Amino acid sequence: MAYVIDTECYPNYWLFAAKDTKTGAIVTSELREGGELAPKDIRRILINRTSIGFNSNHYDLPMIMAALQGFDVRRLKKLSDALILSNTPSWKLCQEFEVDTYDRGKHIDLIEVAPGMTSLKLYGGRLNAPLMQDLPFDPDLLLTDEQIDTLREYCVNDLGATLLLFNKLKPQIELRQAMSNQYGVDLRSKSDAQIAEAVIRKELTEVTGKKYFPAKLPSDYSFHYKIPSCLKFQSPDLNALLKRIGETKFTLSDKGSVQLPEWLKKERIKVRGIEYQMGIGGLHSCEQRQHIVADRTRIIVDMDVVSYYPNLILTLGLNPPGMGDEFLITYQSIVDRRVKAKKMGDKVIADTFKIVCNSSFGKFGSRFSFLYAPSLLLQVTLTGQLYLLMLIERLEEANISIKSANTDGIVAFCPVHRQNTMRNIAWEWMLDTGLELEESHYRSLSSRDVNNYLAVKTDGKTKGKGIFAEPSLAKNPNGSIVYEAVAKHIADGISLEETIGNCDDITKFCTVRRVTGGATWNDAYLGKAIRFYQSKTVPEMEVIRYKRNGNKVPDSEACRPLMNLGDADIGDVNRAHYIQKAKELLAEIGYVEEKTNA
Repeated sequence: MAYVIDTECYPNYWLFAAKDTKTGAIVTSELREGGELAPKDIRRILINRTSIGFNSNHYDLPMIMAALQGFDVRRLKKLSDALILSNTPSWKLCQEFEVDTYDRGKHIDLIEVAPGMTSLKLYGGRLNAPLMQDLPFDPDLLLTDEQIDTLREYCVNDLGATLLLFNKLKPQIELRQAMSNQYGVDLRSKSDAQIAEAVIRKELTEVTGKKYFPAKLPSDYSFHYKIPSCLKFQSPDLNALLKRIGETKFTLSDKGSVQLPEWLKKERIKVRGIEYQMGIGGLHSCEQRQHIVADRTRIIVDMDVVSYYPNLILTLGLNPPGMGDEFLITYQSIVDRRVKAKKMGDKVIADTFKIVCNSSFGKFGSRFSFLYAPSLLLQVTLTGQLYLLMLIERLEEANISIKSANTDGIVAFCPVHRQNTMRNIAWEWMLDTGLELEESHYRSLSSRDVNNYLAVKTDGKTKGKGIFAEPSLAKNPNGSIVYEAVAKHIADGISLEETIGNCDDITKFCTVRRVTGGATWNDAYLGKAIRFYQSKTVPEMEVIRYKRNGNKVPDSEACRPLMNLGDADIGDVNRAHYIQKAKELLAEIGYVEEKTNA
C-alpha cells in the first residue's frame, strides 16, 4: 500500500494530507495555533507504507519531521519560509532548526524523476488534470475556519495531481526500484543523470576501493580541443575551421560550464550550399520550410549513430581526471552488459544500463559531480559534430544531398542508383571513426525547422519532433489537435476538417501555459499555470491578462479558460480556428498536395 502526501503551512495552521493510491481514501492531520498534533496517522504512513511526494525531500519531509518533533505552527512557518525562500540546502536548514533526519527508504520524491523540472501544476495540466488550481490564499495570511476548509480542498486536489504524475511515471519508478535492488542504493527519487552517477561511483568504488569527489579546477582553467587523427576534411574551408577550433583556447563560465567562443557560436558552416551550426548541445542544420517525398528516383534515409556519446567516450579513451583506466574499464563493462541483456531479452537490465550509458555524459559538465571534466565534455560534443560534418561532406561530394542534421544523425535524399555508394561511404566512415550507423527509411519528411518535423516511415507510421511529437510530460499542450490533423493528412490523406471536426476530446484543443505572476480573465484570478481554448462565444477583443501588468497572455484572444474540465462545453470550441491553424502549418512546412519533390 502507498500514499501520495502533501503539506501546507500558514502562520496559524499546518496541514498534512495523504491519499491512498489504490482506494483514493484521504487521511489528514492538522495543527492549529495553540493546539496539538495527532501524529498517529502520519507515523503509520511514513513508517509502514510507501509515501510519494513532489519536491518532498526538500520541503514536505523536513516539515513533517519538525511537526512530529513538536514544533508549534509559528516555528513551522519559520522553517517553511526558510525552505521555500532561501537557497540553503534543506539538510543544512534541518541542522540549523534542529530537525531530526528521516530514513527515506520508504519515500519517493517525483520531482527528479519527472522530465523538465517544472511545477506540479504544469505537470497536472500536461496530464489533463480535472482541476488546475493555484494556492488560494497568500501564504502569510492568518486563516479563518472557512479559509482552512478551502485550503484543505486545495491540498486534496494537489494530491490528485501528484497521483496522476506517479501513475504516469510508474514504469520509471519500477525500473528504479529494480536498479535499487540490484545496487543496494535507493535510486527511486533520482533523475537519469543522478542514477548514472550513483551507479558508476558504486561500481568504481567496488573495483578500486577509492572515494571519488568533484574535481576542483582553478578559476583561470583553460584547455584546447584535441583533434582525433581520423578527423580529416577535403574542403579547404572545413579544414580551416578544424584548424581554428584546434587553436582556440576554451574557458569556463563562473558556474564552471564550458563557454563556446563567440566566433564559433556565430559560424555558419556551408557544405554544398546547406548551412550548419555548431554548439555545446550538438550540430544542427539550419533548414526552414521543407517538404520532401520519396519516389522512384530518390529515397529518404535517416542515418543515426548508435549510442553516439557513450561510444565516443570509449573510442576516444576519455577518462575523467584522477580515474585512470578504471573508469573506461567500468564504463565498457556497463556498455557490454547492456548489449548482452538486450540480446537476451532482459529488458530491465538493458534499460538499467541504457540510463547509465546515455545519462552519464552530462555529468562531465556538472561541477558538483565526481565525473566533472569540462574538457572531456567538449571533446565529446565537438568530435561528434565534426564527425557528422565529415560524413556529410563525403556524401555531398558523391552527389547525395543532406536535408537535415541534428546531434546524432543526418537525413539523406539519395538517388536510387547511388544507394550502394551511400552505403559504402557510411561503411568507410564507420571504419574510420569506430562508430556504428543505423538506417531507417521515410516516405516523406516535413519540417518547419530542424527541431520541428514530421517523418512518415515506409510502413506508414510517423516520427515527430518538437511540435509534432506525441504529448508528453516534457512539454505543455498547445492545441495538439492541430498537429494530429496535419500528421494524419500527410501520412494518410485524411482531411483536416475530418480529424478536427470529429474530435470530441476538448483537452486536444487546449493550451497549457505558465504565466509568471499569475493570470486573470474578466478580473477573476486564474493562477500561475492556466489552461484555455479558442471559443466561439468569447469576443475576439477579450483576452487573458497578466495579473501584474495587465498585458495580454500570448495567443489568448477569444479564448475561454478551462481550469476545471467539469466546466467543458465541446460545442463552444471554435473548430474553424484550429482548421485554419492546421492549414497555416501545412503552408509553413511547404507541403505540396500533389506530393511532388520539393
